[in-house]
Amino acid sequence: MCWKTRDIPKDLRNQLTGVDVSFVSFISNFTPMPSIILFDGICNLCNGFVQFVIKRDPRGIFQFASLQSPPAARLLTDHPELLGNKPDTVVLIENGAIYTHSDVALRVASKLGGVWSVCLIGYVLPKPLRDWIYRLVARNRYRWFGKKEQCMVPTPAIRKRFLID
Repeated sequence: MCWKTRDIPKDLRNQLTGVDVSFVSFISNFTPMPSIILFDGICNLCNGFVQFVIKRDPRGIFQFASLQSPPAARLLTDHPELLGNKPDTVVLIENGAIYTHSDVALRVASKLGGVWSVCLIGYVLPKPLRDWIYRLVARNRYRWFGKKEQCMVPTPAIRKRFLID
């Protein structure tokens, strides 16, 4: 959570008037950035993955954006290697780094913790093999799992977890 001046209660803010609050700014620089998952908004498999993560992430570590959304387009402009085509993968942006393909699933599982940490055993498989399996599923995702006519519209309860323009 990043503290902004508006997050400080008004009575405390009045007490701090004239006080050097650079410490608050200093501390806010060390606040963890949310991990952002970009997903194919019309893919049933991808939507299922997002729902799976939301249910198991009560701390709100992850935020989400459909690859078809303006926020995803803005995020992807910082990563020209992904701009050629819309990615055929779920994308994880974490502390400025980009993860794709099988690395996304393994990193997300590690962040969810608990029993899902067992998935980290997937790192014993060579990355080319993991990514080949991932690409096989990604290439057939619409045929095997179907697709929606439009992107998922988040419910009010989870709306704050989505980057929406």
